[in-house]
Amino acid sequence: MFSIEPIPGNPWPHDMMIRVDDDLQSLLELLWVREAWQLQPVGDDLPPALVDTPTAVAPAVRRSAPTSEWEAAWTHVWEEALQHAGTTPSPDIFERLQATPNGSPDRARLLRELVGPSWREEIGDDAFTEGAEQWMQAQFERRARRSPAGLEAQPERLSLEALIEAWKCGLTTVVQIPCRGAFTRRIGPHAILVTAGTRADPERYAEALRMFC
Repeated sequence: MFSIEPIPGNPWPHDMMIRVDDDLQSLLELLWVREAWQLQPVGDDLPPALVDTPTAVAPAVRRSAPTSEWEAAWTHVWEEALQHAGTTPSPDIFERLQATPNGSPDRARLLRELVGPSWREEIGDDAFTEGAEQWMQAQFERRARRSPAGLEAQPERLSLEALIEAWKCGLTTVVQIPCRGAFTRRIGPHAILVTAGTRADPERYAEALRMFC
């Protein structure tokens, strides 16, 4: 929500813009790879398990895959993808993309700037089975079936006071992941990471937003 001028009686600051990303492909793919292949990556600050547990890859298939290499790579790819998720794209990036020819080095560079690091780019496509596509499609359908909440029932409205304070501290982007429990992290000067459960609970969401400042 954004307005050029203040709207009388509207508690939402007229110049406050908040972007919510709840379907970042790069993060969803990484979370699927970790659980479907039953990887056990090492790290001090890794996200919790997915709410919707993917079907595990068959043991025989898993034994023939380089899962040790994938485990070793997972954490650093996750950190790079998460860092990119916390950035704000250049306002003119789509205009610059349209001005570059298909297949050119400049276009590839701009696409990477827009999409950021991903498992596919850094490791390849070998980890992605039909199960990945099915799981991704199920997540999309679940989001599509979700009844749209009225304006006043939006999570950002229900935790507006805490959101305004976070915005004053620089928050512009909320990144949501479909993981269990609470997992709130500041992922840059202008972004915060929360789980779907946290964002759906006004008290927990307000507490998470207060962690931003």
